[in-house]
Amino acid sequence: MTSSRAEAAPSPAFSSIQVPDLVGVVEAQLQEAILSGRIPPGGRIVEAELARQMGVSRAPVREAARRLESLGLLVSRPRHGFTVRTVSPKQVNDLYEVRIQLELLGAELACQHASDVELAQLDARVDDMVARAETLSTVERVALDLDFHFTISALSGNDYLHRLFDNMQTEVRMFLALSADSYGDLKALAETHRPIAHALARRDVAAVQHALRFHLEDAKAHACGLFKN
Repeated sequence: MTSSRAEAAPSPAFSSIQVPDLVGVVEAQLQEAILSGRIPPGGRIVEAELARQMGVSRAPVREAARRLESLGLLVSRPRHGFTVRTVSPKQVNDLYEVRIQLELLGAELACQHASDVELAQLDARVDDMVARAETLSTVERVALDLDFHFTISALSGNDYLHRLFDNMQTEVRMFLALSADSYGDLKALAETHRPIAHALARRDVAAVQHALRFHLEDAKAHACGLFKN
């Protein structure tokens, strides 16, 4: 007769180890280097060198590069590896044509669906952007700027529109980061969000769309001027 002790399943000797997302960590560092301009448009991604600097194998660097390629930050060519995408005025214009129309619709829907409290909080966001404009890095300023627009998209209440805006954020972030230093007065740049916030708080669709269009057309002009051939 088999003893109950023999029939019992053995206790595990070790607990499971949660492996961190190494590829995600490499991706985040590589994306920050691109968006900050440390690796400029056209710059080559040297996998072996990046792996050495990060203390990892080449495999997670290569996979991270593939992820950034899918986001539109890198391009790959056979036998040449990955390079940071170069940007043409047409690409900037194409993206902003879509972005402007998407944001105009999002703002209109936010006027209809967002609560008074949610709309009033946008002015506080502008206060924060203005107060920190001269102390943040370019990447941090761009993130704060985009978060303002991302919030309006979320307040639209339209999940599909919000998802479309989210999908284009990486490319928008790249264009903004590369052109951000072409602005002189950073506080004045942050203040250009104020008319948008005030018009939203009043639920004035015509005013908010006018302010948004002016703001985004100016951003497009700066980016196109920087990437002019």
